[in-house]
Amino acid sequence: MNNLIFKEPIAYEKIPTRIFSDPKEASISVAREIAELIRSKAKEGKNCILGLATGSSPKTVYAELIRMHREEGLSFKNVISFNLDEYYPMEQDAIQSYWRFMREQLFDHVDIPKENYFIPYGNIPQNQIEEFCRNYEAKIEKLGGLDFQLLGIGGNGHIGFNEPGSLINSKTRLMMLDHSTRAAAVADFGELAKVPKKAITMGVSKILQAKRVVLLAWGERKAGMIADAVEGSVTEQNPSSYLQTHPNVLFVVDESAASDLKRIKTPWLVEDVVWDNKMTKKAVCGLSLDLKKPILKLTNKDYNDNGLSDLLARHGQAYEINIEVFNQLQHSITGWPGGKPNADDTNRPERAMPEKKRVIIFSPHPDDDIISMGGTFQRLVDQGHEVHVAYQTSGNIAVSDDEALRFIDFVVDFNDQFGIKNDDTTRIFAEAKDFLKNKKDSELDTEQVRYVKGLIRKGEAKNTCRFVGIPVENAHFLNMPFYETGQVQKKPLSQQDIDVTKKLIEDIKPHQIYAAGDLADPHGTHKVCLDAIMDAVIELKHKNFMKDCWVWLYRGAWAEWEIHEIEMAVPMSPDQVIQKRLGIFKHQSQKDGVVFQGTDAREFWQRAEERNQATAGLYNKLGLAEYEAMEAFVRWNY
Repeated sequence: MNNLIFKEPIAYEKIPTRIFSDPKEASISVAREIAELIRSKAKEGKNCILGLATGSSPKTVYAELIRMHREEGLSFKNVISFNLDEYYPMEQDAIQSYWRFMREQLFDHVDIPKENYFIPYGNIPQNQIEEFCRNYEAKIEKLGGLDFQLLGIGGNGHIGFNEPGSLINSKTRLMMLDHSTRAAAVADFGELAKVPKKAITMGVSKILQAKRVVLLAWGERKAGMIADAVEGSVTEQNPSSYLQTHPNVLFVVDESAASDLKRIKTPWLVEDVVWDNKMTKKAVCGLSLDLKKPILKLTNKDYNDNGLSDLLARHGQAYEINIEVFNQLQHSITGWPGGKPNADDTNRPERAMPEKKRVIIFSPHPDDDIISMGGTFQRLVDQGHEVHVAYQTSGNIAVSDDEALRFIDFVVDFNDQFGIKNDDTTRIFAEAKDFLKNKKDSELDTEQVRYVKGLIRKGEAKNTCRFVGIPVENAHFLNMPFYETGQVQKKPLSQQDIDVTKKLIEDIKPHQIYAAGDLADPHGTHKVCLDAIMDAVIELKHKNFMKDCWVWLYRGAWAEWEIHEIEMAVPMSPDQVIQKRLGIFKHQSQKDGVVFQGTDAREFWQRAEERNQATAGLYNKLGLAEYEAMEAFVRWNY
């Protein structure tokens, strides 16, 4: 299957952009280009000079290059590489060091000579940095310049660590990091205070001198900057836009990162489209919101004046289109997410029968259930369905060291007070406490510490289940193996993960499955968890009980489904919003300084409420009833 969409260049896009449906396929295509360059240079007896990037975006590119080295004999002996950047200050053996990243992700697995790769030093005295940067650029120039530069893009448009405000002629230098960049790195450092405020970065001018530049971007968090760089003006406020001036550049993005491009957002303005129901609904909702007019008030002129004359011509009158889309939106709203008993379900999103359904809510982390669909969770329980929650991972890396120490002190003091003696327990907690008190930046949590942090998350999840009203035995802790690495980077999804998921589904035989479809999750756990569920469902779909199982996808705290995508919207009253908030509060370790806060300073309950209220607001703007808040779902038809 070819996962590349829209192959032909778009005239008004100022940077050639290829969109793939799957980041993995996109990464493989880039790896193949790099491999071909390495091989062609080797045939000519020349070195291949690569500029390399760190971060999550290029990981699969490096994995594919390693595979080609092992399985296809791709040699890196003629490769000389220069990395874009490094935090400052930063020791080379620190977990967050880009030296360590590159060794673990690529260099230690291929035959590149150790003297052939260069990464800025994060541990040199500050008074030596300027000279170091001049020498770094001089090495590249002496070798004839970069043959290929691989880039990622920051949420603020930075390339390398060239933050907004960097000039097009900027050199390799020490750079102050933008707050948003540091906030995005909290996942790697544990807390904002530990994220370096500076970094050494290759300058924009040196990047633009590369003979070939390829930029990677995955996920909707990058969508705004990608659209601005590709379609907007060249500006120092978005350093990636400087790439418009490069004669041989390519952006390689997935559909989510491309979602703000005109050819994705409003494709009818770019080319002829097939006016199926999905496209029609997207266009009409967009038109209504853009014009700030309820759908039923849209006129023929509105359609003609805004590039939708073809759609109008197919139907003859705006009214016909308006009423069809309005009815679809109306039918998506239900206060009965498990189906309404003894009711006509012809125009309802869920079936009336069976009246009492078995339900599994899959929660990637121990709080995603209540954050993402707490109102729906409560409705399902209150309406008498048999609800199970499957917590897919322990969530242990999202617990701060201070929180773990507080928990350890409580257990130790409790045992001392009541004379409880257990040598193994005492040893485990003592070792965990000793490690945390002396923990270095280069150290991963020990097994004992991960166990303690996992216990904290598990207890909070059980508390949520009691609060909502399901028996604790209906809370299933899967502890999927891919997650248990003790660091942000996880193992690849394995059959073992899928089998754990399959077993639970087979045991419960659900009529409904709820799963997190939130691929904007900043550390990727949601994507792996969703893949495990989808693979498990596909492997089980031949079973008789699966014929009655519907899969609904919810989004997390990071984003919501587009209004035209929503197939089930569960409204919430003001009291239900407060009830959900109190449920989220059961996760005390995730309040007041969350480890994975990202660039959004709000707490999870605030994000969830504002997102749910915004969804209800969109329905109201389109001309439907006004609710306090709504949780939204899309059905996966497997």
